[in-house]
Amino acid sequence: MESQRIREEFLKFFEKRGHKIVPSSSLLPTDPSVLFTTAGMQQFKQYFLGGESPHGQNVVSCQKCFRTSDIDEVGDESHLTFFEMLGNFSFGGYGKTRAIKLAKEFLDSINIHIDYVTIFGGDEIVPRDEESVEVWQALGFSQENDNLKFCGREDNFWGPTGEEGPCGPTTEIYAKGIEVWNLVFNEYYCDRNKRLTPLRQRGVDTGMGLERLAMISQKKNSVFETNLFSPILKEIFGNDDRAKRIIADHIKGAVFLILEGVLPSNVERGYVLRRVLRRAIRFGKLLNLPQNFLTPIAQKTIEIYGDVYPELKSQENDILAVIQKEEEKFEKTLEAGLKEIKKVPKLTGEIAFRIYETYGFPLELIEEIRKVEDRESFFFMQKKHQEISRAGAEKKFKGGLADQSEKTIKYHTASHLLLAAMRAILGPEIYQKGSNITAERLRFDFNYSQKLSGEQIKKIEDLVNQKINEDIEVEMTEMPKAEALKIAKISFEPAKYGDIVRVYKIGDFSIELCGGPHVKRTGELGHLKITKEESSGAGIRRLRAILE
Repeated sequence: MESQRIREEFLKFFEKRGHKIVPSSSLLPTDPSVLFTTAGMQQFKQYFLGGESPHGQNVVSCQKCFRTSDIDEVGDESHLTFFEMLGNFSFGGYGKTRAIKLAKEFLDSINIHIDYVTIFGGDEIVPRDEESVEVWQALGFSQENDNLKFCGREDNFWGPTGEEGPCGPTTEIYAKGIEVWNLVFNEYYCDRNKRLTPLRQRGVDTGMGLERLAMISQKKNSVFETNLFSPILKEIFGNDDRAKRIIADHIKGAVFLILEGVLPSNVERGYVLRRVLRRAIRFGKLLNLPQNFLTPIAQKTIEIYGDVYPELKSQENDILAVIQKEEEKFEKTLEAGLKEIKKVPKLTGEIAFRIYETYGFPLELIEEIRKVEDRESFFFMQKKHQEISRAGAEKKFKGGLADQSEKTIKYHTASHLLLAAMRAILGPEIYQKGSNITAERLRFDFNYSQKLSGEQIKKIEDLVNQKINEDIEVEMTEMPKAEALKIAKISFEPAKYGDIVRVYKIGDFSIELCGGPHVKRTGELGHLKITKEESSGAGIRRLRAILE
């Protein structure tokens, strides 16, 4: 079964069984504790904690994911950095019994035979998952038949994503000896101190890698032999399979990161992008590939995914330009950097950091060429460099505020009105995806798949100014987070907030969790004017506005 059909069959299967199809969220999550979206449940995290879902209780998605933890494993038969995760989710709509039966029914429908399943066997904190045992036994699985196995917390207890959040026992499904589907039953909340408390509302969170499912369905020995990779690998010449797989995976990940607006740099997400691009270039050198070899491989990636993610086609030229520029930049320094690494008698962490600064070689790339004797000194130098850089940078307060001046506070309050107006005009599924607020203007990113029309912008602007003219009182109440999530909208992941939160209420128009600060009445704001609307990445739009 071709990968495109697998996606469609999965989404249709669950849609027919009462699930709302929700598009993939951005690879750049709002949760500040993680760099990238690593699982399908991340965009639904707040609903598992009691927040009201605009999609209903049961949803299904095919989510783009990027995991940095697997970069060093890429090159074997199954590990990837970029992948797509198929998942069905329920926020109190159904539990373990239906989740397991649906999983078995879907795999049967596409002729995938289950070898065996694993279940959480319990420990001193969480008991054995007896309900899952009973369901699988009713479906013909047992220890006697050697197709039901018990595992501990390390294998069959998942979560949370980020520093805190929902988590719970899992049951994992294996086919052809490979873990293909992980069914997570969110029963607990794990706080920052790793303490577990039962959730009031239990949830179902499942994840199945599309690439692995395609490998099994297409009867291949590795994910790289599926139609998601074979067209790319045909563009890469050479006999080193590991090197070819690394290049194929890394260029795919780079294409999707650039689509999200990430650019190569030496910090955070930009560092990861630079690392995968330069690692691909390095392995291209080992295969004696020609200069600018990444561009046709990137084009093939866009060709494979263009129908599923049409924004790839519309931004193809920009994506290719970023890749070509980074490749040309690195080509100039690659040979000099390699000579520097090889010539020093002892490659210390301090020397490695100098090479990193001078030639742009990530530490991981340096260590693929030669072992660094003293890694701790590299990280010490890097930390010192970052502290110096931060000292000269503009200080940012929480929530994207540049300062806490009177004008900035006005813009912050206006951003609440702006979000509420967009939800009223564009739909309740609109959420903040980022903001930057100064004393001169506000910049606001939100999820929306297409360019706003002039009429939509005017309606949003008019509604905000209507609420300003009504001179509504801005009220603040402190309450437990669980209680607040039942009445308020949130712009960030719940993990950003403590157990007691502030809820800011502007009449019945806007009710949000926020750290503040805000004006006392909307009449203090003046008049809002939207000055620009533009793209800020795949499925993300950006508004710029001023107060007059």
